[in-house]
Amino acid sequence: NARVDVMSAFVSFERVFEVIDTPNPITDSGDARDLTQPEGRVEFRGVSFAYPSADDTPESLGVAVAGVKDGSATAGRTPESPDAAAVDSQDDSAGAVEVLVDIDLDIDPGRMVAVVGPSGSGKTTLVSLVPRLYDVTEGAVLVDGADVRDLTQSSLRAAIGTVTQDPHLFHDTVASNLRYARPDAADTLLVEACRAARIHDVIAALPDGYNTVVGERGYRLSGGEKQRLAIARMLLKDPAIVILDEATSHLDTENEALVQEALTEALRGRTSLVVAHRLSTIVDADLIVVLDEGVITESGTHEELRLAGGLYAELYEGLLRAEIAETSGPAETAEVAGQAVP
Repeated sequence: NARVDVMSAFVSFERVFEVIDTPNPITDSGDARDLTQPEGRVEFRGVSFAYPSADDTPESLGVAVAGVKDGSATAGRTPESPDAAAVDSQDDSAGAVEVLVDIDLDIDPGRMVAVVGPSGSGKTTLVSLVPRLYDVTEGAVLVDGADVRDLTQSSLRAAIGTVTQDPHLFHDTVASNLRYARPDAADTLLVEACRAARIHDVIAALPDGYNTVVGERGYRLSGGEKQRLAIARMLLKDPAIVILDEATSHLDTENEALVQEALTEALRGRTSLVVAHRLSTIVDADLIVVLDEGVITESGTHEELRLAGGLYAELYEGLLRAEIAETSGPAETAEVAGQAVP
């Protein structure tokens, strides 16, 4: 029925325009300056973050989601909500649910920091504060010594590349999807980035190579291929800071190995914050930070935390069993379950 189709389309258009017209409370200050020649130093200084209560508006707390033009399409992504227990533990009179509490963390340029913790502990929220997708409610996030609220959003986000667990690809060619991060990139740069991301051979085998249309959300590519294309797009941007949010969580072991190989190249010489559940991503980090109910409860290297016997050791043992179960049979999994973690 044409009339029904037209009316449905009008309803959809109205909603689209509502979203477009929604004011973004994350704005540049009048004296905001550009971040030039970023080195990649990241600091959290007494950072706390709270979601607004039902009576508050996002504008009143300066909370918003903004897209980062780095090829991963984080626009519309919300940080993980705290679990019910965490919500219940909040003081109702406070009016807001505190997700991060008094976070202090220094990340030197070129270092890799892995953020781990139970579901709902604030991991995605923490890394979302660096590109200023949200404004802190207390404290400050600094990049190269400058409060991110004192920097222009365009220059700050130009220095940051993000790869999430579900990278967005447009219904367009491979080349156009890559150039979303760098519109003026020459063909030679596209190939160079794709070789580094271990995806060039796959692209070359497609019917039209780099001119092949990948389909809506990249349905013509496998999960691992989409992730490696997203990594190539991030490499093309050449950011000083890289954020990986569960970038390998939905991949099987074979694809994860290929993506991990690409990530090794992508992270070299860059500051990186990595939210991950895969041991291969976590254990090689320069520093591992353990979040629990929005608080940093442990930090150190993999070996230090494993031997400490705290929450990280518990998480590590669970991850180890899960990955063995993924690659082995029930007998091997049961055998490991009865043994101490090596």
